Amino acid sequence: MAVAIRLSRGGAKKRPYYRIVVSDTRSPRDGKYLEQIGTYNPMLPKDSGERVKLNEDRARYWIGVGAKPTDRVHRFLDAAGVLERAPRNNPKKGEPGEAAKERAEEKAAKLAEAEEAAKAAAEAPAEEVVAEEAAPAEEAPAAEEAAAEEQAEG
Repeated sequence: MAVAIRLSRGGAKKRPYYRIVVSDTRSPRDGKYLEQIGTYNPMLPKDSGERVKLNEDRARYWIGVGAKPTDRVHRFLDAAGVLERAPRNNPKKGEPGEAAKERAEEKAAKLAEAEEAAKAAAEAPAEEVVAEEAAPAEEAPAAEEAAAEEQAEG
């Protein structure tokens, strides 16, 4: 029989409360367990002493007889000084995914095009700018739509 030290969820909807239990790995998460060795209330502040309560003697006993803690419970046991947990390093944790990288590249390309267009408009002779301003107001939105379609195609 494989034994695990894990969390069993209780509490109301959106108000979780967990028991730290020792159970057979085949039993359901909130099902039958061998022994309750502590509690975890994630609704309390992180510096609160009531957030995690753990019977360290019983935890040491169950680890001694071969119980394997889940990752979250292993963190609690490490904080209590019962079981050492090696720190993990995930260098890619803050790195954006592939789709986000592609979107950033597309956005950068659009910004570069907009800057080039702004430079070209600034360098154009003043006569052309005056001629564009003299155009009727009804034609201006159509010209903007046409420019937007050309950018979308490009």
